[in-house]
Amino acid sequence: LRLSDRLGGHLVSGHIDCVATLKRSYRDQNAVRMEFKTPPDALRYIVEKGSVAIDGISLTVNAVTADSFSVAVIPHSLEMTTLKDCREGARVNIETDIIGRYVERLLGGGRQQAAGGSSIDLDFLAKNGFL
Repeated sequence: LRLSDRLGGHLVSGHIDCVATLKRSYRDQNAVRMEFKTPPDALRYIVEKGSVAIDGISLTVNAVTADSFSVAVIPHSLEMTTLKDCREGARVNIETDIIGRYVERLLGGGRQQAAGGSSIDLDFLAKNGFL
C-alpha cells in the first residue's frame, strides 16, 4: 500500500491489543451480526461506527455496550474470511484503531505521557477545526 493509494478500510498494524470471545452470532437481514465480549482496557478504544480488526479483518463497529461490541458481516466478507468458522465461545484477536490511542496520548490521558506535557488539548483541537 502506497500513501497515494485509496484506503479501503482502516490502518491495521498486526499488533494484537486483546483477545475477545464471540458472545453471540445471528443472521440479521443481509448480514451476520457478531457480538464479542471484550476486556475493558481495549473496549475503551472501540467506538460505534469506528473500525476494529478481528483476526486481522477490518470491520465497522455497529454497537458498543459495557462489556462488548458488535459488527455486521456481509455474506462476501463472511465467506472470504475465517469469520465463517467462528462459533459462539470462540476466541479472536482484536486490534483497536490506533487513532484513538494517539488522540488519548495527545490529550494527556495516555500512560506514556511525554515529559513536559502537550500543548494540544480540547480547546486547541476545536480552534483548529478537529472538533
